[in-house]
Amino acid sequence: MDLNFTAEELAFRSEIRQWVAENLPKDISHKVLNSLRLSREDMQRWARILGAKGWLGYGWPRQFGGPGWNAVQKHIFEEECALAGSPRIVPFGPVMVAPVIMAFGTPEQHKRFLPGIASGEVWWSQGYSEPGSGSDLASLKTRAERKGDKYILNGQKTWTTLGQYGDWIFCLVRTSTEGKPQTGISFILVDMKSPGITVRPIITMDGEHEVNEVFFDNVEVPAENLIGEENKGWTYAKHLLAHERTNIADVNRAKRELERLKRLAKAEGVYDDLRFRDQIALLEVDIVALEMLVLRVLSAEKSGKQSLDIAGLLKIRGSEIQQRYTELMMLAAGPFAQPFVHEAMEAGWQGEFAGAAAVAPLAGTYFNMRKTTIYGGSNEVQRNIVSQTVLGA
Repeated sequence: MDLNFTAEELAFRSEIRQWVAENLPKDISHKVLNSLRLSREDMQRWARILGAKGWLGYGWPRQFGGPGWNAVQKHIFEEECALAGSPRIVPFGPVMVAPVIMAFGTPEQHKRFLPGIASGEVWWSQGYSEPGSGSDLASLKTRAERKGDKYILNGQKTWTTLGQYGDWIFCLVRTSTEGKPQTGISFILVDMKSPGITVRPIITMDGEHEVNEVFFDNVEVPAENLIGEENKGWTYAKHLLAHERTNIADVNRAKRELERLKRLAKAEGVYDDLRFRDQIALLEVDIVALEMLVLRVLSAEKSGKQSLDIAGLLKIRGSEIQQRYTELMMLAAGPFAQPFVHEAMEAGWQGEFAGAAAVAPLAGTYFNMRKTTIYGGSNEVQRNIVSQTVLGA
C-alpha cells in the first residue's frame, strides 16, 4: 500500500487545478465558500460546464464517453473541485443511476438516457426512501403493476433531495410480494412530468426546501423503462451504492471547511484561545485520519486488490466530522451565530447583520448538518453493519 501520489498523479492534479481555476464561475465559488444558497441554475451551470469538457461523468469509462480515470484520479478531481469552491456534482444522474444503466441497461437505454446525463441537461432524482422504509429499505411498499406494455405506479417516496427540480426519477418499486422482501423489488425510470406525480416540499430546520415527498397516483410508465430484469432491482441498487463508497465520506469538503473554520476563528478572535484551538486540532486529526482511510480504499482499488468493505465506517466518520466543524463554527462566532436571518443567505443581502456577514449562514448550515448522521442509513444502523461485515461480530 502506497499512500503517496506519483509524479504522474501530481501532474494530473496540476492540470485539474488549472482548468477549474479558469472555468469555475467566480460568483458560484463565492457562494460555495461562504455557504450561501445555490440556485438550480448555479448547480446546473457548473454541471453544463463540466459536461462540455466531458467531466460531468468523471467516473465513467471511455466506452460510455467518460475520461476513463482510475480511482485515484477521480479522488484528485473531487478534491481539487471541492477546494476551489465548486458545487458538489448532484450525484443522482452521473454518479448513481448512470452506472446502473451502463451495467444493466439495454443498448437502447444507453443511447436514450446517458447523453442527457453526461451533458448536465437532464436533472435526475432518487426515489428510494419511503415513510417507514428508510434504513430498512427492503420493506418499501410503492407498487408497480404490469399491465401490457406499461407499469402502473402507486405509492410514496420521501426525503427526495432536490426532487422539485427533477426531470426524471429512478425508483425502487415492489413488483412482487413473494419470497423475501428483497426478491420482489424492481428498478425503474420515471419521467417526472408524467400525470399522477405530485411533489410536495418538506421544509427543513434551516428553512430550506431541499427535500420532498413524491406521490405516485396511477402513474403510467412504459415497460421499456424497466432496468434489467423484473424483481432484480435489489441487486442493481447494491451496485449503485458501491459507487458511493468514498464519496459519502465527503473528506474533500471537510478539508475545505476546516480552513474556513480557521479563518473564522481568527476573524472572531478565538483562534488564540488554546482550548478552542485544541478542538480545531482534534478535528484536523480526525479529517487526516479519514483521508488516510479513503486513500487506503483507493490504493486497493487502483492495485486491483479486494477493496476494503468499509463504506459504513466512512459514512459514520464523515458525517460526524461534518457536524463537528459546523458546531465549532457556531462556537467561534458565539452569540452572533444565533440570530438566523433566512434572507441573509442570499448573495447581495443588504440588510443588517448581527456581527460580521460571514457568520450569517452559520446557524442554517449547523441545522442542516443535523441530517448527516441519519441519511444514507442512520449511523446506528451503520455501526451494526460495520460490526458484522468488518469485525465479524
